[in-house]
Amino acid sequence: MVYYIEIQIVMDSSTLLFNQLKAAEPFFLLAGPNVIESEDHILHMAKNIKAIASKLGLPLVFKSSFDKANRTSSKSFRGPGLEEGLKILERVKTTYDLPVVTDVHESIQCEAVGRIADIIQIPAFLCRQTDLLVAAAKTGKIINIKKGQFCAPSVMLNSAEKIRLAGNQNVMVCERGTMFGYNDLIVDPRNFEWMREADCPVVADITHSLQQPAGKKLEGGGVASGGLRELIPCIARTAVAVGVDGIFMEVHNDPLKAPVDGPTQWPLRHLEELLEELMAIARASKGKQPFQIDLTPFSS
Repeated sequence: MVYYIEIQIVMDSSTLLFNQLKAAEPFFLLAGPNVIESEDHILHMAKNIKAIASKLGLPLVFKSSFDKANRTSSKSFRGPGLEEGLKILERVKTTYDLPVVTDVHESIQCEAVGRIADIIQIPAFLCRQTDLLVAAAKTGKIINIKKGQFCAPSVMLNSAEKIRLAGNQNVMVCERGTMFGYNDLIVDPRNFEWMREADCPVVADITHSLQQPAGKKLEGGGVASGGLRELIPCIARTAVAVGVDGIFMEVHNDPLKAPVDGPTQWPLRHLEELLEELMAIARASKGKQPFQIDLTPFSS
């Protein structure tokens, strides 16, 4: 009985946040550095991103990962791990009164992550993993499912349904690009519309969408992900014009020294400038309103 009451309280608070994000105008923001580098760095980033989002009136969920389990190279930095990473994310929540989002890679991680995170993110490579989706859903937290780079947008309807069938209605889906050859991704703007068939908020990941998987050669051999940071504004402008509900973006105060995904992290110094432009585009566009097409014969 006590466990049931605790889960119900969690789901009620998650539903409140979920409804706030759904109602956000012109969009909500999931933002932060790719991976937790240190507590000091995370707190610095959270403080600055919150200041910008608050100034602009954008609902913010702070993002960072405790473990990058799917790195291209075994030599890549992965983060502090589950226990230490969750302690740091909890510090963000209590220090800056911010909800947080982080990703899970195994079902066994979900319960611990659910105690801290307000949104649990399912990585794109794992978007069809039923056991992981169900375990995440049962935490009662909001679930953000990234569309696999190998998936049609219609797949997200099934992934979102797995969350709902596990008893959790608070789900969102995220577009993060589609494989285009071996070392490149493209963003098909039609996916933003088609993914609405999942009947939930649609998020655009405007930074990972510009990755070039395994496209960067490392000194001493091996490869890592490259990226096209200069095109982030292009993808972002397209997404908000089409009318997404949320923007996901990775932000760093010194991208050239970021240990992971530096080529696709947006510079903190340009965050406010870009968000201001995106908000203006989103407000001018009617992207969230379906266009009513009249096919009756026209005569002047």
